[in-house]
Amino acid sequence: MDATELIALEQKLGAHNYKPLDVVLRRGEGVWVWDVDGRRYLDCLSAYSAVNQGHCHPGIFKAMVEQAARLTLTSRAFRNDQLGLFYQEICGLTRSHKVLPMNSGAEAVETVIKTVRKWGYKIKGVPENQAEIIVCRNNFHGRTITIISFSTDDSSREGFGPFTPGFRVIPFGDAAALEAAVTPNTVGFLVEPIQGEAGVIIPPDGYLKAARELCRNHNIVLILDEIQTGLGRTGKLLAEEHEGIEADLTLVGKALSGGFYPISAVLSNSEVLGVLQPGEHGSTFGGNPLACAVARAALKVLIEEGMIENAAAVGAYFLEGLRQIQSPVIKEVRGRGLMIGLEFHPEAGGARPYCYRLKDKGILCKETHDHTIRFAPPLVITRETVDWALDIIQSVISES
Repeated sequence: MDATELIALEQKLGAHNYKPLDVVLRRGEGVWVWDVDGRRYLDCLSAYSAVNQGHCHPGIFKAMVEQAARLTLTSRAFRNDQLGLFYQEICGLTRSHKVLPMNSGAEAVETVIKTVRKWGYKIKGVPENQAEIIVCRNNFHGRTITIISFSTDDSSREGFGPFTPGFRVIPFGDAAALEAAVTPNTVGFLVEPIQGEAGVIIPPDGYLKAARELCRNHNIVLILDEIQTGLGRTGKLLAEEHEGIEADLTLVGKALSGGFYPISAVLSNSEVLGVLQPGEHGSTFGGNPLACAVARAALKVLIEEGMIENAAAVGAYFLEGLRQIQSPVIKEVRGRGLMIGLEFHPEAGGARPYCYRLKDKGILCKETHDHTIRFAPPLVITRETVDWALDIIQSVISES
């Protein structure tokens, strides 16, 4: 089938819960993907940072094939020979004490919500069913009913109520608002170190450090959602490292498998995850041997091949190059590592038309919050490829 036929098939038989660009991809390698007609594109989305290690990384592929030939799934009713090694390696990298593996990012968030509520009742002494979790405006943590209950995006909520109670919403990046929102029933503060879906919104310097101190002083669990920002995307293994802090709970996913397999994890100190007892939470596929083997390989190549350092260096180069583009339609360019947002003025007509023009010239990217394009290529991108991309981006914006 050609691209037109495949798009028509999707439109006819699939739920219309996505609005993708009309490109039908068939193959990927490194930072490049090819469509069904053989045309090559630079991937500047990385599957929302799930393929930090590049498309079809051979080392991760090898680990996946070898494990798939041995054992794929046991459920957690039995043990497997990959789970403990995965725990050991990810704890060593992140200085965590405990790990709870799941499959998707949303499952990791749901896991955290359940866990900190129970911690609040069993350890902090909050009255039963009164626990509160503070979150930030314009957050994005997933799309389950509970998660959209504390979203401030109307399109995520409309028609899906009633919603789950127990959340207080404050402005992002405002430490004073965080302190004002704390009550005796506050058990956790859930926050993205950088708000990705909101348009790569970076909080003021010192914000996370202030939140860390405030949570410590009020006996509140600090939860950092690093599902997009973690595993090298911002030029550090975890984005919390930019401010020299450690969260009580950290969520990772997406690039934890290098794009090969759904896997996420809750990283924790012993006190918080220690409240869970057998039978209180779980997942049939969570911690399966195939996922663990893939994750081990994904972490190994991320470190051994210098991808994090490359994200820091090439990301700064890319960011500076974008800031050199002079155009009245550009409002702001911001970013950290290879997580970069280019925001247009509202009168520019939105970011999506620019995404289509970039696609036509060989760059795939996606708009977010109407007026911002994210540039988030795999962490293996080179300066030479960035130079090529900058020339195209400059030409597209100049044509507006």
